[in-house]
Amino acid sequence: MRAKRLVMTAGLTISLISATAALVAAPKDTPKTAKVSTAASRTATPWDKTDLDTSISACTDFNAYANGGWTKKNPIPAAYSRWGVGNIVSERNRDQLHLILDKAVANKDAAPGSNERKIGDYYASCMDEATIEAQGLKPLQPELDRIAAIQDVPALQAEVAHVQSMGFPMLFGFGAEQDFKNSDQVIAGARQGGLGLPDRDYYLKDDAKSKDIREKYQAYVQKIFELSGDAPEKAASEAQAVMGLETKLAAASLTRVQRRNPDQIYHKMTLQEASALTPTFAWSTYVTALKIPAGSAINVGMPDFFKEVDKDLTAVPLDTWRDYMRFQTISAMAPSLSPKFVNASFDFYSTTLQGVHEQLPRWKRCISATDRALGEALGQEYVKTAFPPEAKRKMIELVSNLGDALRSDIRGLEWMNDATKKQAVSKLEAFTKKIGYPDKWRDYSGLSVDRGPYAQNLMRARAFDRAFDIAHIGKPVDRTEWGMTPPTVNAYYNPSMNEIVFPAGILQPPYFDLNRDDAYNYGAAGSIIGHEMTHGFDDQGSKFDAKGNLVNWWTPDDLKNFQKSAECIQQQFDAFTVGDVQTNGKLVSGESIADLAGLKIALAAYEKSLEGKPREIIDGFTPEQRLFIGFAHGWAGNGRAEAERLQATTDPHPLDRFRVNGPLSNMPEFATAFGCKAADAMVRPADKRCVVW
Repeated sequence: MRAKRLVMTAGLTISLISATAALVAAPKDTPKTAKVSTAASRTATPWDKTDLDTSISACTDFNAYANGGWTKKNPIPAAYSRWGVGNIVSERNRDQLHLILDKAVANKDAAPGSNERKIGDYYASCMDEATIEAQGLKPLQPELDRIAAIQDVPALQAEVAHVQSMGFPMLFGFGAEQDFKNSDQVIAGARQGGLGLPDRDYYLKDDAKSKDIREKYQAYVQKIFELSGDAPEKAASEAQAVMGLETKLAAASLTRVQRRNPDQIYHKMTLQEASALTPTFAWSTYVTALKIPAGSAINVGMPDFFKEVDKDLTAVPLDTWRDYMRFQTISAMAPSLSPKFVNASFDFYSTTLQGVHEQLPRWKRCISATDRALGEALGQEYVKTAFPPEAKRKMIELVSNLGDALRSDIRGLEWMNDATKKQAVSKLEAFTKKIGYPDKWRDYSGLSVDRGPYAQNLMRARAFDRAFDIAHIGKPVDRTEWGMTPPTVNAYYNPSMNEIVFPAGILQPPYFDLNRDDAYNYGAAGSIIGHEMTHGFDDQGSKFDAKGNLVNWWTPDDLKNFQKSAECIQQQFDAFTVGDVQTNGKLVSGESIADLAGLKIALAAYEKSLEGKPREIIDGFTPEQRLFIGFAHGWAGNGRAEAERLQATTDPHPLDRFRVNGPLSNMPEFATAFGCKAADAMVRPADKRCVVW
């Protein structure tokens, strides 16, 4: 369980995507006039040939062509909402973690307080189903008693602070946040929150599907109350009241698109100014309870949301507040409690919202739980076998090559003037590059772990994380910290830190393989590197300078040109639909800009690396074809309709098939590589072609 700092980050969400690395025989539409000089010819492609579907033209639907065979061979397992390459890599990583944890559990000689002892004890307690069943709600009872004792608004506010200090999401988000306009300093940040559904829109949309989900959510809330001992009639009334309160909070919340604009979520205030904004909510008492340093500034990210909270503190009956807090507390802990709570949570959040048919085996869930609670302790053992020094050296080389390509691209832009180019190159050269694992590991000596009830270990871990996060407020930014654990199959860019981060978990085959064809490596791993680099220049990242400060470093004309390019991407993705949901181009624009720009940079870097080397055709595939296929394979996979709908509604990452066809249809290099004609579906007309970097 990592402390979730209130910062803006952009990443691939590879762990949610789908793909494996494999392909098929030479494409039917390989151009006979391809400009390649074959210095050598080999027979081994860097993929499984049955993963292509050559019955489909690469120029009609490249995702179906490159990944169609794979998707047919890889149906979604019952315990997953989607299945792809990211899942396969995650499963392989999890198997390694399983061996590490089984060894730690069996090691009776591990020193008390050591990382090995803690990860072993945490995992063992999570696996102890008999104790978990016997405990029922007992681990939560002290917290539930405190909630039941609330008799007035000051006590309500005090309990909100207490529950938040225990690491429970309650009413709103609060924690350490890098100051957008002073990136060397950590301040307090308050954000909207308090919802049990994935997004505000789930409470407010009037379509039939949204109404159905609301009904099922309210039934889930009622179920939690019934499992806690309330009679059905009472539980139904309580659930209706909780739904009403959450709907008020949702109506006052910003949309996800609005929250993409850092200027809309930066409202730095003194404690006195925050108190004036919300006269009823006692900020001074709240920050004292959380042990926030005196005089700390607070970024009240969404002022209108907090005005609504302030009004509701007195307008909403205390009975409703007690029910709301009781539900939120139990629901947050439900996956760690006895099976009846686990099943209720799974039925709604996994089956209803994502279409998942069965739960993961307990050992898999407990490995993920241990990674969340003790990620860097577990990660230290993981990287010893999963990420050897030579892999890190090769990755550093790839990052360097991609950086050179992006620098060259920026300097050659016709639409950007020299002053802005200088600022852009300075920002690129200031990137912090974190590869594999932290140089300084996190200290878990203050976290108490034993083989007692799992829920108690979980609550201690959450409180430990919460205290770790809060302790940053009022201090200089620690730029050595990571936001993901080493085994994570993902990567990210953080504009406030101006850093790109690639955990060891994603630097595994098929994304990254020391022994694989360079063209495929640049398409798979290189596009990931380029994706994260160009996040520094997407619709969000472009608003932060080289030091990570929210500063406009563009000339007016250059900014206008950039925004025009971003609008092209938004319009392109607005045209994609997922069932009854239209993709929100503004929501996915940042990831889509990074996908297109990252792939172009990866191609440029690969072409540069070929200078003086033979251009090999392998099994009839040119280097460029292998690169584009490698890129597509990173997104091959299947998703359930429910999960895809959820993603299209709430996620800034477009669906995987759109992430393949969207960028490639904007690239003349792709059309040339596969001999596509102007009228083909994978070729956007010149006047509609999106060009960003």
